[in-house]
Amino acid sequence: MYIYNVTINVLEEAHDDWLQWMKEEHIPQMLATGKFIKALMTKVLVEEEMGGITYSVQYTTKDKVTLEAYYQENAKDLRAASKRFKDKFVAFRTELEVVSEQ
Repeated sequence: MYIYNVTINVLEEAHDDWLQWMKEEHIPQMLATGKFIKALMTKVLVEEEMGGITYSVQYTTKDKVTLEAYYQENAKDLRAASKRFKDKFVAFRTELEVVSEQ
């Protein structure tokens, strides 16, 4: 199993609109690609020096091949969908390999 983790810091002024968009539009669109088994959205409970509110969204996928297919087939369009929040957030992405689950 792999986790595609997206950590996002969003400005407080855009937070409520962004959070609604994430929960009602973006995450369902990510899952609709068929590349991800589930999504977990968490709020980071550490205050950032830069301000804003930080979240981590973890999309679980079965293997690296499926994640690569997401990058090739879906990532560009789904990332472009966030343009309505241009200059209102910063994001970074990491890939995680599940080593053990208990």
